[in-house]
Amino acid sequence: MPVELKQGSLRVSHTPLHLDARRRTPLCFVSHAHADHIARHERTVATPQTLALMAHRLGPLEATVPLRFGERLSLESGDVELELFPAGHVLGAAQVRVTRPDGHRLVYTGDVSLAPALTAAPAAVVPCDTLVVEATFGHPRYVFPPREGVYDEVAAWARTQLGRGLVPVMLTYGLGKGQETIAQLVARGLPVCTDAGIHAVAGLYEALGVPVPSRCFDGAFREGEVGVFTPKALEPLRGGPQKLVTAALTGWALESWGARRSGADVAFPVSDHADFPSLLHYARSCGAREVITLFGFKEELAKALKAHGVFARAVHERVQMSLPLGP
Repeated sequence: MPVELKQGSLRVSHTPLHLDARRRTPLCFVSHAHADHIARHERTVATPQTLALMAHRLGPLEATVPLRFGERLSLESGDVELELFPAGHVLGAAQVRVTRPDGHRLVYTGDVSLAPALTAAPAAVVPCDTLVVEATFGHPRYVFPPREGVYDEVAAWARTQLGRGLVPVMLTYGLGKGQETIAQLVARGLPVCTDAGIHAVAGLYEALGVPVPSRCFDGAFREGEVGVFTPKALEPLRGGPQKLVTAALTGWALESWGARRSGADVAFPVSDHADFPSLLHYARSCGAREVITLFGFKEELAKALKAHGVFARAVHERVQMSLPLGP
């Protein structure tokens, strides 16, 4: 099952199926609705949640093929069968397993996280013959502490700042981590106020059955509230009448420059991507005979997997991968 990587996206060769293509294609599987994974395709295969989030971001979509976790879809050509599994990244995020008529199974993870979350289905380790995995944090120095403990620290820090008369604001992405942070803070008894963009997506989460209660910012924070904003949305409020203190929630918090990267005062290591040990665990547990690493620290992850006895290689732009033909 040859797979091609061109212009930042994958295509399963000899089929019309693209994987997270960033440009319009005839047929594309979209793993989740983050901006760097979506485009206006002629036909889009994704979970119902991802399709709803895509429509929120892009407007009405063309032909869509909703596919729930565990359901199977055969392409019209009959060349391959698709099946989706949870990726644990954001609401609706999915991995896809592509099975050829001879039984060879390829899994493309997209962005995946094995850490438990309140707003996303737990990720599955999907059995396969060939694994294509994104390596955003695929370097040995990225080892994230347990998420529950970090959010405990975030809540304690927020209460300390409130006690000092400051407004603590968490800086996050607008989709996924923003809603997860709302849920985590509310679960710890903190009222949350968000920017309009995060609040709109939170409303869509609620409509999709995932409660993330928060108040939309109306010009002022109320006493005792914690903010959850994107860095861009917070920028106009800096230097205003209310004294703000900011915390970036990011995997890059493990770096000395993690807070500075987001323009924050402090940073906490909260990520919706798998860390290095989780990527190793997935690759060694799924039964793949070949692992192909993409993006991020792809070279470092491939090297580490080889050291653990896994046949692995990193892939660069415009490289065609001819996968094994056997079952």
